[in-house]
Amino acid sequence: MKYYSLHKKSPKVSFMEAVTNALAPDKGLYFPETITPLSKAFFDNINTLSNDEIAFEAMKQFVSPDIPEDTLKSIINDTLSFNFPIVEFNKNISTLELFHGPTLAFKDVGARFMARCLGYFNQNNTHDVTVLVATSGDTGAAVANGFLGVKGVKVVILYPSGKVSAIQEKQLTTLGQNITALEVKGTFDDCQAMVKTAFLDNHLTEKMQLTSANSINVARWLPQLLYFMFAYKKLGTKYENIVFSVPSGNLGNVCAGMMAQQLGLPIRHFIASNNENNVVTEYLKSRLYKPKPTVQTISNAMDVGDPSNFIRIQEIYNNKFETLSYNLSSFSFSDDDTKAAMLEVYKHHNYIADPHGAVGYLGCKAYLEKNPNAHCVFLETAHPIKFLDIVEDVIKTEQVIPEQIQSVLGKKKVTTTITTYEDFKKYLLK
Repeated sequence: MKYYSLHKKSPKVSFMEAVTNALAPDKGLYFPETITPLSKAFFDNINTLSNDEIAFEAMKQFVSPDIPEDTLKSIINDTLSFNFPIVEFNKNISTLELFHGPTLAFKDVGARFMARCLGYFNQNNTHDVTVLVATSGDTGAAVANGFLGVKGVKVVILYPSGKVSAIQEKQLTTLGQNITALEVKGTFDDCQAMVKTAFLDNHLTEKMQLTSANSINVARWLPQLLYFMFAYKKLGTKYENIVFSVPSGNLGNVCAGMMAQQLGLPIRHFIASNNENNVVTEYLKSRLYKPKPTVQTISNAMDVGDPSNFIRIQEIYNNKFETLSYNLSSFSFSDDDTKAAMLEVYKHHNYIADPHGAVGYLGCKAYLEKNPNAHCVFLETAHPIKFLDIVEDVIKTEQVIPEQIQSVLGKKKVTTTITTYEDFKKYLLK
C-alpha cells in the first residue's frame, strides 16, 4: 500500500513512512492510494468471525508489505484485548460501548495499534522518535498509556489548561517514564496549532524526528474503522437500515466509519453529532466550510473548531457535496440539551451516558424523526466516570470509580506550563 498527500505535492510513501512522519513534506494528511473492498461473503458471514479475524482482514491491505502478516496478527491481538459491547435500547436505538480499554475511552484502540506499529518500525533504530499529541481530553490519556515504555519513543502531550476533566488530566500527567505533559494556556485548537507548526519548523525537524499520535496519523485513524464492523457483526442480521451517530470533534472516528463503508460494510448513513462546536453542521447547511473559535462545553473532547479530518472526508467522496451529504447528516446540541439527554437516557433506559454519548444519542433522535425505520447506533466514546462531576450532578446518583481510575487519583500531577509556540519549541529542543 502506498499513501499520498491530500495536498498532492509530495511523493507517495509506504505505510511505515506515513506512520513515522505523520504529515507529508507538503504538510498534507496521508491517504491510502487504493481501497480494495472486501468480499460480499466476508460481510455475509461476519457474525461467524472473531474480532481478531475481522480486524486482520480489514487492516492487512493498509499495512502491507511493511508489517508481516504474523506481526499484524500479534499487534491486533494485543490491541483488541477488551470487549466492545452493544446495548440495545429499543428497535430504533442501540449504543456501542467503546470505553472498555485501559483508559476507558474509544481512542485506546488507535493509540495501542499505532504504538505497536511504531515500536515494530523502531526496534532496530538507534535514535528516538518524538511523538507529539494535542488532546482535548481522551486522546492524551490513550496515547500516554499506549506508548508507555515503548523503546525509542518519547511522547509529548499538549492539553488546554482547565479544559479537560480532573480524571482526564490525572491520566495524562501522572505516568512519567517516556511520557511528558505540557499544560497550554489556551484552547485545544491552540494545542493542535502548536503541533502542526512544529512539523512545519525546519529548524526543529532537522534536529529531531517528529511524528503525531493524533488522528492525522494513519495508524491512529484507520483502526477505528473496526468499531463499525464489530457493531455490524452483532446487529447486521437483526436490522437492515443501520445508521451510526458519532459524537464528533476532529472527525477521525466518523471518517474511519466511512472507510469501513468503502471496504463494503453495508452501512446506510452516518451522523456527525456536534456540540456547540458545529462547523460540520453549518457546512451541510451552507456548503461553506468555516472554521470557528472553539467553544468550551461539557463534552470537551469534541471542542474542536477546525477539524483536521474534514479533508479526508471530502477525499472519500471525491469532493462532491451531493455524495457527501447523501452519506452524512449533522446536528448540533447545547450543554442544556446534553444534560437533558443524559437524564432521559438514565430514567427511560436505565443507562448512564457520558456527555459525548448523550450528544450521539441526541443525533439518533434527530435523525429518526424523518427516518423512523432506521436502527441508529450511537457511540459511547468514554466511560461516564471520566466526567464524574457532571454525571453525578445530572442523574443525582453516586458513581463507583473503576480500579484503573482509582489508581491514578492519588498520584501527583507533573506538567510544564507553556503559552506560546516559542515556549513549546524551547521545551522540545531542551
